[in-house]
Amino acid sequence: MISEEYPDLIILDGFDEAIIGVVERIGLLVVCYDKSKILRILMRDMNEIEAIEYFEFNILGAYMGESSPAFLDVMEL
Repeated sequence: MISEEYPDLIILDGFDEAIIGVVERIGLLVVCYDKSKILRILMRDMNEIEAIEYFEFNILGAYMGESSPAFLDVMEL
């Protein structure tokens, strides 16, 4: 489990299945989430518009310190 290997990282409750890895930049590690997986999890309880608004305001827009998680928008090439 990621919290055991990286106990100091910020992990969002309820979104473990959206974790895709750990990102490193300039010696700082942060948890990386798949944005589309987070939206799918949110859409279990709300419609798509509500899920997007909730994600943008409450998750993406939440500053949790320099260890705030990163969110990847996966592109299929």
